[in-house]
Amino acid sequence: MTETVIRIAARGDGVTDYGSHVPFAAPGDILQEDGALRHGPHHQVPPCRHFPECGGCQLQHVDDQAYLQYLVSRVETALAQHGLATDIREPHLSAPNSRRRASLRTLMTGQGAVIGFNAEKSNRIVDMRECHILRPELFALAAPLRKLLGGLLQPRATAEVQMTLVDRGLDLLLKGVEPEGYEAMEALTAFCERHGLARLSIDQGLGPETLYEPVPATVTLSGVAVGFPVGGFLQATDDGENALVGAVLEATSEPERTADLFAGLGTFALALLGKVYAAEASRNAVLALKRAAPHIAAEHRDLYRRPLDAAELSAFDAVVLDPPRAGAEQQVAALAKSAVAKIAYVSCNPATFARDARSLVNGGYRLEWLRPVGQFRWSTHVELAAAFTR
Repeated sequence: MTETVIRIAARGDGVTDYGSHVPFAAPGDILQEDGALRHGPHHQVPPCRHFPECGGCQLQHVDDQAYLQYLVSRVETALAQHGLATDIREPHLSAPNSRRRASLRTLMTGQGAVIGFNAEKSNRIVDMRECHILRPELFALAAPLRKLLGGLLQPRATAEVQMTLVDRGLDLLLKGVEPEGYEAMEALTAFCERHGLARLSIDQGLGPETLYEPVPATVTLSGVAVGFPVGGFLQATDDGENALVGAVLEATSEPERTADLFAGLGTFALALLGKVYAAEASRNAVLALKRAAPHIAAEHRDLYRRPLDAAELSAFDAVVLDPPRAGAEQQVAALAKSAVAKIAYVSCNPATFARDARSLVNGGYRLEWLRPVGQFRWSTHVELAAAFTR
């Protein structure tokens, strides 16, 4: 008896019409009686030599049509578990080689330093010799970093490399690297100058210390240059950010007063119309936003411990939510009791979004539409933006 793969499960396995889970299968593939997989029309040759060993991607073997349907099905399934459904718009999918930030691991071996993503479900590092998701500017630094770290790390030592593309080049944070002596510091400075880095910081366990920053590092959000804190958060791709901002602007329409909650550096606050209040738990992000945009009322506030209550929310025509993966359960409970007319909810976790959406619907809101966003191409990570109205 053969089985046909009909969908992709949340973690990336193909699922057949008989419920079997098949690793690295695409919809339309046939699972034969002997266990072999016959590829169907949506199975493609993975572009990267490191797939599937590297944990950076899980779905390079499926074509774009199947991957877009996977993004939709992840959201549909999460909503259905809470008895919800809505108009799910065509997903936005970022192009290959468009990721502008990444966190890589490095290890000093007997043959030198290796650098890359961890292998899938493992702490083993896959030495990255090509990459089809990172921006070329990020990948171009992999080989020079091998050489640099080969002279700084002790045998078997590990470190973390965080790279973010900002306005003036690459912002690099090295965690677990301990440069010792004048020669090591000189090598780091020469590396920054040679590769045109915007900033280099090192965290030896007591917090990051900036060693090189010829001019202040900034990111431009909605035309405003905002100081970028070391280790700060930025949407993974330029086009993904634009898709999310566009969805938020549509969902909030033209409010006179908007609250941007979990505001970060102001990705949405800086694009919003009218008077804007922004709440964020990161002190560095709030300070950066205040300096860049004094007209925004930015507050350092932990919304998990101190969410805005219904009385405070009554001052706003619209609310934007962009919480971490845990969602915004406490803040949503207060929103459900409020009179806010419109809510734009941006999420990086369909499961916690669906839980929070159920609370809003129970409180009298209508889930008008939702758009999946695939910034992490070929991964199982799904983001979305949704519109609620009272």
